[in-house]
Amino acid sequence: MLRIVRAFWHDQRGIALILVSIMLPAIVGFSLLVIDASRVNNLHNDLQKAGDAFSLAGAAELDGLPGSWARAERAMATLVDNESNFSNSGRFTLTSGQPGGALRCNNSGNISWCFLKAIPAADGTKITTANQATYLANSDPAIGEDETKFIQVTVAPTGFSAFFPVSFLSSSASGSFSVGAVSVAGFTSGVCEYTPVFMCNPYEDTSITGGVTLEQAAQTRQYRRRQIKLRGDGSYFPGNFAFLASPFGNGASQLERMLADSKPQNCYSRDGVDTEPGQNSGPVKDGINSRFGIDASSFSDGPGVNVRKGAINWDQFVKDNKVDYQTDPTKGIGLERDSCQIAGNCTLMGGRMGAGDWNFARYWAANHPTRTVPAALSGTGADLPTRYEVYRYEIDNNVVSDASVGGEKGTPPAGAGTPISIPDRRLLYGAILDCNALKASGMNFSGRQTGIPARRFASFFITEPIIDGKDIMVELVDITGRGGSGTLDNYLRDEAQLYR
Repeated sequence: MLRIVRAFWHDQRGIALILVSIMLPAIVGFSLLVIDASRVNNLHNDLQKAGDAFSLAGAAELDGLPGSWARAERAMATLVDNESNFSNSGRFTLTSGQPGGALRCNNSGNISWCFLKAIPAADGTKITTANQATYLANSDPAIGEDETKFIQVTVAPTGFSAFFPVSFLSSSASGSFSVGAVSVAGFTSGVCEYTPVFMCNPYEDTSITGGVTLEQAAQTRQYRRRQIKLRGDGSYFPGNFAFLASPFGNGASQLERMLADSKPQNCYSRDGVDTEPGQNSGPVKDGINSRFGIDASSFSDGPGVNVRKGAINWDQFVKDNKVDYQTDPTKGIGLERDSCQIAGNCTLMGGRMGAGDWNFARYWAANHPTRTVPAALSGTGADLPTRYEVYRYEIDNNVVSDASVGGEKGTPPAGAGTPISIPDRRLLYGAILDCNALKASGMNFSGRQTGIPARRFASFFITEPIIDGKDIMVELVDITGRGGSGTLDNYLRDEAQLYR
């Protein structure tokens, strides 16, 4: 008997069944936890991907133009199709709607959203109801749409119930909770093939522009027609110009090359440009004047197709600004200045902005003596054509080669090389900075400044060759964003991207 008891005591057969029986609840519980973790993770991924898709769709419309909020809502409502699984609702499609785009914060369907002008510098800082006011765009769409750069989309939390019986651990515990997601996407806008130049917004201080803003000037012919003297004297006030940092360097030769080049390989972002202030009158003069068929730069890839400037010996290749100009305006003139600029008694922008009343009739009679004024240019008063419109009409209608009374033609002299087949060769492209506001915020423009926000990118028509390198006579042609007419779209590089 004792032997039988001893044998039974040492017998290990079937011990695995005992261990499994003991561990089975833990194994089942752990398996349920793994399944629940996988389910909740998949649910969160579905909601996060949906939130990202909604925010990216909305951000792509935030171009600063009127109606961008409504377009963002429409994009989220019509371009996104995402499903979610594993919630208490089972499989369902997340939707949005179009409340009208009048509110900076709204909700529809399964999401809510807010339009933001900024986001926290640190990724770890969340945008909450407590700090949201710091980042929200202005509640007035007329202002808010222009400053909106981001959209925050919040996916409404959806219920989730776990398989794991948490009540087994505690009678007060619940296996049900909600899962949501938040996504922030932004719109970045930049330009490429731009000259490394910035202009202090000529219209930033409306007290010196007769109450006209930059956007109003771009939208209205009589304001675009005002001739502006951009000054590069090393100071930074409305109407002055300086330079942007270029990836190819900012030495005198590189600056001249990029000002003379028809397609400078520079790209800049509206979110922030790097300035490279300084005075380089020689490169500015030589680079820009090469566009007029003046042999002032060895880097030029050719003059424009229309270089009419009131020169006497138009068919001779002129060197380094040694141009003999007509003194009798009845014989031939360039796109002459506004009357107050000729008289020297302008009042706008400290005397550097004209009234937009240039003598078009005299220009046409002297330079196209055998042609009547075409209907497209026949406006008077507020509808008087801009210099740029006349310049383009001459190109587009093949009248560049008309001889003036004095014999000048708009075609460049033979020695200037082959004209560049780019009608807008005489446009100067640059970033517009609100220099007064930037200085008020602490920026002193001393040395290179990085990440400076650009109000707009703009194009200016250079109306005449440069004499001293410090002053460039221009007309505003167009701007990007609100107030623009779309002529700069080919230079724009727009991109929507996720930030959070």
